[in-house]
Amino acid sequence: MPVLSKARAQTGKDPIVDSAHLCTAVAVASVLAATAYAYAADRPPLPGTKPLTWTGDIASRMVDGVDKFLLRQLDRSVRRRAAHWRRDPSSPAAYDRSIEPNRKRLAHILGLRGARVAFEAPEIVSPVGQAQAVARAEAHDVYAVRWPVFGDVHGEGLLLEPRGRPPLASVVALPDARQSPEHLAGLVGRPTDVMPFARRLADSGCRVVVPAIINRSARMRGLTNREYLYRSAFELGRHLIGYEVQKILACVDWFSRDANVPVGVIGWGEGGLLALYAAAADGRIDAACVSGYFDSRRNIWNEPLDRNVFGLLEQFGDAELASMIAPRSLIVEAARAPEATIPGGRGAPARVVTPKLRTVRAELARARKLAAGLRPAPTMKLVVSGDGTGPAGTDRALQALIGALRKGAKLAGPGAAPERLRPLADPAARHKRQLDELDRHNQRLLAESSYVRAEFMKKLDTSSPARFAASARWYRRFFRDEVIGHFDADLLPANPRSRLAYDRPKWTGYEVVLDVWPDVFAYGILLMPKAIAPGRKRPVVVCQHGLEGRPQHVIGKEKHAAYKAFAAKLAERGFITFAPQNLYIFGDRFRTLQRKANPLKKTLFSVMVPQHRQITDWLKTLPQVDGRRIAFYGLSYGGKSAMRIPPLVSNYCLSICSADFNEWVWKNASSRSRYSYVRTGEYEIFEFDLGSTFNYAEMAALIAPRPFMVERGHFDGVAPDETVAHEFAKVRHLYAARLGLADRCAIEWFVGPHTIHGKGTFDFLHKHLNWPAP
Repeated sequence: MPVLSKARAQTGKDPIVDSAHLCTAVAVASVLAATAYAYAADRPPLPGTKPLTWTGDIASRMVDGVDKFLLRQLDRSVRRRAAHWRRDPSSPAAYDRSIEPNRKRLAHILGLRGARVAFEAPEIVSPVGQAQAVARAEAHDVYAVRWPVFGDVHGEGLLLEPRGRPPLASVVALPDARQSPEHLAGLVGRPTDVMPFARRLADSGCRVVVPAIINRSARMRGLTNREYLYRSAFELGRHLIGYEVQKILACVDWFSRDANVPVGVIGWGEGGLLALYAAAADGRIDAACVSGYFDSRRNIWNEPLDRNVFGLLEQFGDAELASMIAPRSLIVEAARAPEATIPGGRGAPARVVTPKLRTVRAELARARKLAAGLRPAPTMKLVVSGDGTGPAGTDRALQALIGALRKGAKLAGPGAAPERLRPLADPAARHKRQLDELDRHNQRLLAESSYVRAEFMKKLDTSSPARFAASARWYRRFFRDEVIGHFDADLLPANPRSRLAYDRPKWTGYEVVLDVWPDVFAYGILLMPKAIAPGRKRPVVVCQHGLEGRPQHVIGKEKHAAYKAFAAKLAERGFITFAPQNLYIFGDRFRTLQRKANPLKKTLFSVMVPQHRQITDWLKTLPQVDGRRIAFYGLSYGGKSAMRIPPLVSNYCLSICSADFNEWVWKNASSRSRYSYVRTGEYEIFEFDLGSTFNYAEMAALIAPRPFMVERGHFDGVAPDETVAHEFAKVRHLYAARLGLADRCAIEWFVGPHTIHGKGTFDFLHKHLNWPAP
């Protein structure tokens, strides 16, 4: 492999060429140019295409190109957000009404669904025979408390109650994920990165609730507790952030019983994130202080995965969230964040870094501009701790919060440490209760999800195939826009380039590259049978590889025996085949693409669907291809593609899902099953809210009335036979019982593992592509 291309393949980046190496670089470039010319001359293109002269790993080049494309989209998201807002600054009431659609959208993507449980007051948790209060300070008492939130989920933490006077204000104080409520109450630990601001607020006369939040300790190798809960929730249209915001808002429900007492929130690190979201989501919060968190969010893809909110940056950066707090008060404290590096493994690698002061200033300035025109002007105050890297919970920040909540109120000086009246609660046991409650709630949502999907799909009209097809259009658009994600961009001219890659007795193979968007291209290998008479057209089978696969693997390599060289075998049967390179290759490199796409309300398939549109559009231009007979056949992740790409690429006349079809929502959301992705390293696999919308039966309905088939080995570790059969029975019922199209729907069971079988599926292709079997 040439030097520069080898460096790119190994690192994903071009090597840096400094002035000292300039002469060498020029010499190497000359050699590369000569090599490419000879290479192209030795490997002629497919007639009607230009020569393909690229060297190096084209799959790596593809991932790099999509990465550049997505980074541009992240940068452009800031100016595109304005299209989703209709702010009316004519009065505070008008402004609040004008942003209500955005507040509803925020609630949806955070999973703020279902009513909270009403309660009179938190329950004091105290062992029999011990004092009710945990500790006593000069001006307040500290209680361990518990309160209902939704379903069987409770909040737990500490209540700091002023003694001998009514509360100046009611505040929810939120720790970071590496802290306990006892840290903020000054009962444990020594101030380092953050002062015990809950205690200072209570000393100043505030009633303060400090909830425990889920920590980011490792549950298993590389998978944190927060990401563990995020995975199931995300698949079911909920979010760990939303769950913890609900715990905050349940406290606000209680606080709001006394309309004369203002309500505030304050948090550091993960607590700052929660404070910002809670205040944006609920107008009853009068003032918020966000410390060690406020930033532009353009690098949210590099933050812990449990912060991944699908479609967040379509409408919301931190500035937009701040503008939703207006005309109420927001204090941003630029302080040291709870910095951390998460190495990954079974979970996603990530970093928590301190926001740069210049970025904090710029984002807050943008927020002020968004809320410009409101009268009185909203309070958006920046407090800088040190140079922006000092400790959180400074006197200036706390005074700003108290002053915003109660005019003229003063922050009390640091008092004596509280006196403990009884042993503190076991934080590990409390955390386990909190985690287990949310896990059980996710599993209850999973059990109910099939009923939710049935209600969602009830607008399908199965009275005839034609009416069904018409009624399915809305669902396909919803699937495209709300689940897969759609870039509103026209395809570039394909500009096909190719070169000879194989010359076999029965077929010839060409590597093909097609332009899609700037920096985005499609790549694959076309196998053309040699015996096609002039003027005759044949069907095409697009043969899709699985995870970490390449087009060459479906054509024939012994170490990739699971594919059974099915693209080559089909070509030997007279089909034209095309083996595309899909994006799911190179481990964290491709998984990071999903993390960059999700905040934009996009997925990997937002790019792969247009790639397949371009591929099939180009195939239809070939004189040997019958454009009405192009089929899709994929194994494993290619089978996952078979459920998502054909519904949105009308050029595909049928789809075959091999070694992947199962009860997909269960596989992604179950924390009980050994087949589940909840504990594995495929952290990109989760798709937002499939539980409420599209399992595999519903995706198959988007393929109908086109032919659809499943290929299933009894010993395939993807799922047990019974869940495959359960989900497929729904598809069979639609085709056979509802639409009267039983011959268009099939499943083949065979005794074997996770592999192409190539028996019943080949017969299915011959039948429905109207091509005679050999």
